[in-house]
Amino acid sequence: MTDGWSQTLLELIRRTSCDLPQDVTTTLQARLAAEAPGSRAQATLQTVLENAALARQRHAPLCQDTGALTFFWHLPYGTRTDHLEHAASQAVAEATRCGWLRRNTLEARTGQSFDTNVAVGAPVHHFEQADCPDVTVWLLQKGGGCENMSTQFSLPDETIPAGRDWPGVRACLLQAVWQSQGYGCAPGILGVCIGADRAEGYLVAKQQLLRPLTDQAPEPEVAALEARVLREANELGIGPMGLAGATTLLGVKIAVRPRVPASFFVTVAYMCWACRRRGVRAGAADGTVCEWVG
Repeated sequence: MTDGWSQTLLELIRRTSCDLPQDVTTTLQARLAAEAPGSRAQATLQTVLENAALARQRHAPLCQDTGALTFFWHLPYGTRTDHLEHAASQAVAEATRCGWLRRNTLEARTGQSFDTNVAVGAPVHHFEQADCPDVTVWLLQKGGGCENMSTQFSLPDETIPAGRDWPGVRACLLQAVWQSQGYGCAPGILGVCIGADRAEGYLVAKQQLLRPLTDQAPEPEVAALEARVLREANELGIGPMGLAGATTLLGVKIAVRPRVPASFFVTVAYMCWACRRRGVRAGAADGTVCEWVG
């Protein structure tokens, strides 16, 4: 690979797959200290942290399921996207050959493997143009276990029960955590969209997983809900990997979008502890790295 963008995106994949973001590591360390000494929860979190350290040192994937790859692009107005998609496909194929990605992409009808992880619709790209000098691209790698725990509620929902109000939204989020138990490789992170239509809700919820664990929503009411759900989820006793303990979630990130009168969706994108997200800001023309982010 000689194209600058291919090389930049290859390094982005390596960092995302092998190097847990520092804010996630710091939060895991803090939660380790919060667990009872000698408990299964403490032992599990210690193993998670040791795994992350080894992955970083050995340039090895954090998890054997290297996930579905989604690129979120922020581009200057008028930027062509075809060469960026081509560069990403080259980088994904090379990363697979290097062992940073598992052969993880299947033809949906037959189950046959796309051994390069490149096919129509794989990897996924979302492009947004703006008045900016450089390109910023984020990569999210989301494994199947946590993706299976993502869900969407349509309010009112009598089974929870939850109405079309703030208490109803809170009930949905706690229900999403409860029904996930340890299946999503807890401790997890919730990306949430309140409102929008069904498709946009899932996209916006997934985008919230790019936010650092240290931030909070700009709206005070939404920030308060993030903090409350995080606290209450960790009081459920589910714990790391569902083995009981005080650490069920590491973060809750919520966005609110407009809705039509007939619909009130609450969409949850569940992420496992291996929160694989990284970004890079680079020159639009040649992919020269300006700054690594995340």
